[in-house]
Amino acid sequence: MATVKDFRNDVRPNWCPGCGDFSVQASLQRALASMGKEPHEVAIISGIGCSGRISGYVNTYGFHGVHGRSLPTAQGVKLANRDLTVIASGGDGDGFGIGLNHFMHAVRRNIDITYIVMDNQIYGLTKGQHSPTSAHGFKAKTTPAGNIENALVPTQIALAAGIGFLGQGFSSDVNQLVSLIQQAIEYKGFSLINVFSPCVTYNKVNTYDWYRENVVNLDNRPNYDPADRATAMRTVIETHGLCTGLIYKDDSRVAYEDQIQGYASRPLSEADLRLERKVFEEALHEFA
Repeated sequence: MATVKDFRNDVRPNWCPGCGDFSVQASLQRALASMGKEPHEVAIISGIGCSGRISGYVNTYGFHGVHGRSLPTAQGVKLANRDLTVIASGGDGDGFGIGLNHFMHAVRRNIDITYIVMDNQIYGLTKGQHSPTSAHGFKAKTTPAGNIENALVPTQIALAAGIGFLGQGFSSDVNQLVSLIQQAIEYKGFSLINVFSPCVTYNKVNTYDWYRENVVNLDNRPNYDPADRATAMRTVIETHGLCTGLIYKDDSRVAYEDQIQGYASRPLSEADLRLERKVFEEALHEFA
């Protein structure tokens, strides 16, 4: 059985020392190993940005896509090989900026993939511009006088769009994050894990200490019911999106793949796609 070591490769991450993405990577590797997954059973699809590099840092199948497009690629991979554990990843700019439209449709479509977003509330790779999740008044290179736009709250949007599984973690709490990733992968349908992953170089506001002071851990609320969507939305609103743990889970939703008529149990990647000569010639004849 694979161990955490089997999910490591010889590529050394070039994230800044202290970046929260290191913990996200470690949590993902621990989760996959503890679930008994093998490297060849997993595909990680990422977009552009600091977080997008994770697909090359974990020893699995990987694909580094373009900005905001990890989700359509990941959905295509899953439909082509339903036996793969498919994980899409990216950052807040990648997923909730240019990729927001893809996110909304991935939620409603409900293909069985897990989406891990490393939310640092800034564009780190391009050297410190404000992002869709940057707070009102946030000062950055593009907003030296303070951000005049309201911040997008990913968990609130996900719930409004009808997501079936929603979790949120903090890169400093690895044990909770490992558990959330495991639960998300096990969920039959689209799942989102938004992770507060501090940028230690360009975001001097939303630091590790800031999160520790402001985040509400739902694991400390024994009476919290993640099956109650209204409670989940109310909690997200009351905490301004600053809550961690399992926020919502709806076991009644049916995955996209399970609703496709005639969807073969054998993965498309293993199917014989060669055309019979007769079929090929008939197709050519139509265009003659």
